[in-house]
Amino acid sequence: MHNTITSKSTNGHTCPVSNGMKVSIVLPIYNEEKNIPILYKEIKEVCEKNNIVYEVLAVDDGSRDRSFAELTKIAEQDKNVKILRFRFNCGQTAAMAAGMKMASGDIVIPMDADLQNDPADIPNFLKKIDEGKDVVCGWRKDRKDTFVTRKIPSLIANALIRKITGVHVHDYGCTMKAFRREVIQGIQLYGEMHRFIPMYASAVGGKITEIEVHHRPRTYGTTKYGLGRVYKVLLDLIVVKFLHKYMNRPMHFFGGVGFVSFFFGVLAGTTAVVLKLLDLRSFVETPLPIFSALLIIVGVQLLAMGVIAEMLMRVYYESQNKTPYEIVEILNK
Repeated sequence: MHNTITSKSTNGHTCPVSNGMKVSIVLPIYNEEKNIPILYKEIKEVCEKNNIVYEVLAVDDGSRDRSFAELTKIAEQDKNVKILRFRFNCGQTAAMAAGMKMASGDIVIPMDADLQNDPADIPNFLKKIDEGKDVVCGWRKDRKDTFVTRKIPSLIANALIRKITGVHVHDYGCTMKAFRREVIQGIQLYGEMHRFIPMYASAVGGKITEIEVHHRPRTYGTTKYGLGRVYKVLLDLIVVKFLHKYMNRPMHFFGGVGFVSFFFGVLAGTTAVVLKLLDLRSFVETPLPIFSALLIIVGVQLLAMGVIAEMLMRVYYESQNKTPYEIVEILNK
């Protein structure tokens, strides 16, 4: 279990990172033409006021409005703004992954482009990074969204994620976070997995905390994400948990479940034989023989899957010269 420190955020400005590290602000954008100029102006004002060395990485996720045109106008005037344009809509996680991969800053801060995240919170994130944290998560404590379709599913999903991952962050769904680049540079994001970055960071020993952020109601446009995304998050959670716990020992998972299934299959078969020998039940009068055959077959298949998974795991590491460990430093080498 990982404890986190909550620091109340205000809209006032705090001192940025003291050692002059560069900040990369990643913006996944999908049909936000009216919000883009306002958001850019706010980001620029906050960074200039606090002497933050920054770059903005705007990822146009296949927008169908004038979002790219608005971004182009800004990029022509400000060389700190870089644009990535997808050929078609790939989703928020893909957009964030592309922006993070291109980021050159020491600290990466992803934000939503719908103006609900407040750029005035950026200095507060940097203050926590300056205190030695590796990941700072935003907490939309006073969230300006609909209660039934957004808040309730979010509360349930966050509680489930905390329970399964053991990383106690209040708001996994808040896009606005801050990461040290070295903590996330090896993370590959798929599906809806951008929200699980704190868990990845925790797995490699990252120090995690969270702060309350100012969450604003949407002014222009409509939300791109609704209840349909909930089940995708839950499925990704299963994958992330498996990779986190059993990536280096898949046989322990498949083999464990396989042995249990095989054991109950043998038990069911033995019981059926005993009942037959005692003339209490014939094989056709009880479902035990069917259960026995089914459970034994499933058990054998799971054991075989465990062996295949072990082989794939070794191919994954050895073909890329990867190791199942990470070395921070070596003394007296």
